[in-house]
Amino acid sequence: MAPMPMGGTGLDLAEAAPRAQRPPSTLDPISKAAIVVRLLIREGADIPLEDLPDRLQARLTHQMGRMGLIDQGTLDSVVQEFADQLDGVGLSFSHGIAGALMTLDGKISARTATRLRREAGVRQSGDPWVRLRGQSKEELVEMISAESTEVAAILLSKLAVPKAAEVLGALPGPLARRITFAISQTGSVTPEAVDRIGLSLAAQLDLRPILAFSDGPDARVGAILNQSPTATRDDVLTGLDEKDMDFATSVRKAIFTFAHIFERLDPLDVPKLIRVAAPGDLVVALAAAMEGDLAKSRDHLLENMSTRMADNLREEIAEKGKVKAADGEAAMGNVVSSIRELEANGELELVIPGEEDEE
Repeated sequence: MAPMPMGGTGLDLAEAAPRAQRPPSTLDPISKAAIVVRLLIREGADIPLEDLPDRLQARLTHQMGRMGLIDQGTLDSVVQEFADQLDGVGLSFSHGIAGALMTLDGKISARTATRLRREAGVRQSGDPWVRLRGQSKEELVEMISAESTEVAAILLSKLAVPKAAEVLGALPGPLARRITFAISQTGSVTPEAVDRIGLSLAAQLDLRPILAFSDGPDARVGAILNQSPTATRDDVLTGLDEKDMDFATSVRKAIFTFAHIFERLDPLDVPKLIRVAAPGDLVVALAAAMEGDLAKSRDHLLENMSTRMADNLREEIAEKGKVKAADGEAAMGNVVSSIRELEANGELELVIPGEEDEE
């Protein structure tokens, strides 16, 4: 009697049986991997196979194309072996220099990381688009502005939608319109072309010089002047006005002192400051803030806390009387440090001078 066909597959039992009864011990690792992947896909698991190197994706695909029927005993054995191996794993390392660099990101110096990346080559530094997506809005705007419209369209298309919208909004109107039109022409772009563009853009990141300071000069000068006596700060700013008005303006934006509280600390954030500031510093600082912008900042704080707290502080200020200028300035500096600490922890965001006018 002729072999009975199996469904509509055209594969008969006589042909299938020899392939189905292979002992698990005869299967090579790629065959076992193919079995596990096929099982996971059948069970609905979302496996990020696209993260594998291209050669491994191709090898796995070819192997799955060669596999026939697998009997239940073989499947159970392979799955058990896979589970045992997972249970025995105590620690895993990413393969290659790219994985090591990702693991050590932020733990080794930027100079060392850049040197290793250059020695390994851009291709080995991982998916270039992962690095490009991690760049700041300002860096992406600078990069897009220096590229052709077509390349800029590809770069914008590869960003997450929220970040792409943020970058697009920061571009000049005419350039933004040209790039968005160019995106409409990218329908036929091949993955290979996108990959080459990504590698080329990532290479530019590796060619950037390593800077000694993470902050700009205006931020560094501003931080120093924040801790300087008022007379020194005013004298320095006056000198900067004479030398470089633009730099002086940038420094002023970076400076935050007690006198800036009323215009830069959101009223809703005042209770957060009251909770973390030392009560003694708060009383002395408020008692010393009697004129000009200092008085405005004092009133800003008192008016945006609970009525009971404000009344108690007013009583303590009255009892304190006049305080020494040095003591008052030190206390104000401590209050400002508390605000800066809240800002660093992400608990508040200071208003940028001129930001409201621009809006």
